Amino acid sequence: MRQRARYVFDRTLARSTGALLGWLAVCCLVVVVPVSTLLVWTDPAAPRSLSERLLAVWRTSAETLRLGGVTGAPLRMLLSVFLGLIALLCVSTLVGVITTGLGDRLEELRRGRSTVLERGHAVVLGWSDQVFTLVGEMVAAQAGRMRGAVAVLAERDSTVMASELNTVLGSTRGVRVVCRTGAPTDPAALTLLSPAAAHSLLVVPGDDDAANAEVVRTLLALRSLLGAEAGPPVVAAVRDERFLAAARLAAGPRGVVLDVESTTARLLVQAARHPGLAGALRDLLDLAGAELHVIRAPDALGLTFAEISLRYDRACAVGFLTAGGRALLTPAREARMGPGDRLIVVAEDDRPALRTPEDAAVDLTVMPDPVPRERRPSKTLLLGWNRRAPLIVDLLGRTARQGSQLHVVSGPDDGPGPGSLAEDMRITVAHHKGEPTLPHTLRTLDLFGYDSVIALGPDAGPERPRPDDDTLLTLLALSALEEETGRALPVVAELSDHRSLPLAPLGPMSAAVVRGELTSLVMARISQSTGMAAVFEELLTARGGALALRPARHYVLPGRAASFATVVVSALRHGECAIGYRADDGGAASLDTGVRLAPGRSERRVWAAGDHVLVVAAPDEEPRSPEASPDGRGTLLGRLPESRRDPGSAPAPGSVDE
Repeated sequence: MRQRARYVFDRTLARSTGALLGWLAVCCLVVVVPVSTLLVWTDPAAPRSLSERLLAVWRTSAETLRLGGVTGAPLRMLLSVFLGLIALLCVSTLVGVITTGLGDRLEELRRGRSTVLERGHAVVLGWSDQVFTLVGEMVAAQAGRMRGAVAVLAERDSTVMASELNTVLGSTRGVRVVCRTGAPTDPAALTLLSPAAAHSLLVVPGDDDAANAEVVRTLLALRSLLGAEAGPPVVAAVRDERFLAAARLAAGPRGVVLDVESTTARLLVQAARHPGLAGALRDLLDLAGAELHVIRAPDALGLTFAEISLRYDRACAVGFLTAGGRALLTPAREARMGPGDRLIVVAEDDRPALRTPEDAAVDLTVMPDPVPRERRPSKTLLLGWNRRAPLIVDLLGRTARQGSQLHVVSGPDDGPGPGSLAEDMRITVAHHKGEPTLPHTLRTLDLFGYDSVIALGPDAGPERPRPDDDTLLTLLALSALEEETGRALPVVAELSDHRSLPLAPLGPMSAAVVRGELTSLVMARISQSTGMAAVFEELLTARGGALALRPARHYVLPGRAASFATVVVSALRHGECAIGYRADDGGAASLDTGVRLAPGRSERRVWAAGDHVLVVAAPDEEPRSPEASPDGRGTLLGRLPESRRDPGSAPAPGSVDE
């Protein structure tokens, strides 16, 4: 019986602070009331009636803080002192209980367990180095809202997450960044962020080996909480393509899932072919300045793409998003905008202003005659090896010109193994054993005989918690050789941590790509407009990278003054869409900076021989004759693989299936 009573007592104490306060009140009354009764009944001057005596007991119990307030016999005085001590004990215990309860509540708030009561906010699930770029872009997107908020849920201390985000992001321009502690795979934890009321949901893969499976579980948790087709759009990323199909199934029809590894590999290959392209692509994808937009332009219905290209003052048209959801980039000049089509532009906002006819004159006399450009075989050096290296080798092998060469320098246990290369590759791959971080290894190579150099670090693991250290050592050795010879190397380096970027010793022709940064920017853009998914699929995946930096002399004669509208028209003659330029004014310390996007059509300048024009190129970067397709719509469709085509749309007139 005693054990059972103790069990019931312990169980009630463990319920809450309120239960503890209740037991404290009971214990106080059990001691105070009997002693007060004894004091009243032993008082010679006590009232005669029972009701008056009970009133005196109540008064004595209520005045228990008086020590020694009762006079008379010694016994009565001792009882009064004892009652006062009991009162002090009860008050002290009450203060302790209240303090403990408040402390537990504050600790719960510090750990981030309260519900986020917001609407139209952005929700980021998971934690990795991608979070900083992603939350920064979401803050920029939420800045225009009345009550902008970004909520982050991860299995980390909420105060630590908030401190790290505040250190990296700085001012959030009035947007509240709320961090909560919990497992994104737990539906109960997801309810803390009110996902059904959010504007968008973004799932970030972690850095451990179980990250890809965690993304799939998180998507399944969202599915069980919101339903298969309900709720806001979901954008997620995985690091292993083997989980890509499962993640897309778990995300459902409202979800978009990206592959971090392949996206990084494509960016590295494109940046190696066109120095300065990495920075231009970052500027194109982030929400600062000009970026890609999908806009409705009913007044442009029936107009040709050439007419639309000169229709806006500070917006560069690059293609159509059809009613069926397919993105058609760089259509032919004669292609017309059809019913239900939307326009893909590069502009500072999604409401570009129209230009007046006299704003920008097109000068045909400064345009050189279009000359077919032939890409010569390339020679590429790959320093280091990791999980993305096979993807890079495969991309180079499928997109390079016949006769190209790829030399790989890595440790004896790394590199392309026997039989790992496809038989239809257009490049010759040679593997040299050596440590790329050692200067004497690099001195044995004819570094300045390569068209581009790609530097990779090892994969992160228990033995290599900071893989960027190897990449920084390689860049340091390459920088020393540049200083000795006085010549610049076209180097593209891959970094895993954004904090390593300011430490990287980059030369004037070098650039660094932070793994996952581009994917974070793409995720942020898709979360704001789901139609952008088809655009990026075409821009970064289906076409193998359509951006290119061309010498300005291809479009305008050097030394001649011309408006940017002239450059736009000249690029259309090459089957390309001009969206910006980089001036060779000597002010930029690196080719990775200084690209100006969507300049005004009326802007006139003298074009120098060292200037470059940023264009969205035709498929395979081959110039296309305007007469190749009557309306231009079928050109891209015929080049896309079957897995990338929209099954719900019929082939456009004039399309040719390969």
